[in-house]
Amino acid sequence: MMLFVSFSSAPEFEPAKPIVQATLVQLNSKSPATTQTDQSIAGEAAKTAAPQHEAEELKQEQQKQEEQAAEAREERAAEAAAAAAAAREQQQEEAEAQKQEQAEAQKEAEAEKAAAAAEARKADAAKKLAAEEAAKKKAADEAAKKQAAAEAAKKKAADEAKKKVAADAAKKAEADKAAQQRRDAEEAKARALAELLADETQYQQAQADEIGDEVAASFDDLIRRYVSEQWRRPPTARNGMVVEVVVSMLPTGQITDAVVARSSGDAGFDQSAVQAVRNVGRIPEMQQLSRDNPATFDRMYRKRTLRFKPEDLSF
Repeated sequence: MMLFVSFSSAPEFEPAKPIVQATLVQLNSKSPATTQTDQSIAGEAAKTAAPQHEAEELKQEQQKQEEQAAEAREERAAEAAAAAAAAREQQQEEAEAQKQEQAEAQKEAEAEKAAAAAEARKADAAKKLAAEEAAKKKAADEAAKKQAAAEAAKKKAADEAKKKVAADAAKKAEADKAAQQRRDAEEAKARALAELLADETQYQQAQADEIGDEVAASFDDLIRRYVSEQWRRPPTARNGMVVEVVVSMLPTGQITDAVVARSSGDAGFDQSAVQAVRNVGRIPEMQQLSRDNPATFDRMYRKRTLRFKPEDLSF
């Protein structure tokens, strides 16, 4: 295309005239006609040489233009190659810059991701710490509530114990007062009876024995009732068995010992009766008897032999 442009922009010249080659023949004749003919031939030769010279000049001019066009093409090709190289270099620089930007962007994204993860871990740790603090506070509140409830229950129990002690003391005082009144009345009655029957010793003894038998029967039934509540029937116990147990007591009614005086023949039943007596521990009513009739208590219940049968005991 550049060659075509070069040729298309070349100046137009007139078409070269044909070159006429002529051979001059020298004639010996020097006539005027001949001389004139030679001059004519020389003139024609000069005319013929002028267009040839112009064609050579035109050819040289065309070659020069072609060389200039070739040089221009080479310059344009060099410029195009340089421009292409510059474009490639710029593209490479732009690609490197873009790659670096992408790397920096990725690095920033990773840094942001790491920061977000750190913040998330920090938030989780704070949340966990808050949960632990809440649990500790809840446990402390519950412990405080339990302690307060325990203190309240303890205070209530102490108050109730004080009330009970006071009530028991009042009851005891009332009972002691009533017992004292009964003792005073009985002593007064005994003194009066003694004064009336001072001369009737046999009658007094008979009355004492009668009273002692009634008291013994009453307290024996009382002991059986207490023992019956504590007795657990052994598998070997049968109706018709009888065991005699010697019971030792203090004036307070405290049972100090219980031993078999006469076996029923069944060791299990004997041991169950002894254990039931010991489990009773204390018979409070005996304290009143020892106060009212100490002689009767000493005579009959310091050591008392009781007979037990399975049908006499509850099960």
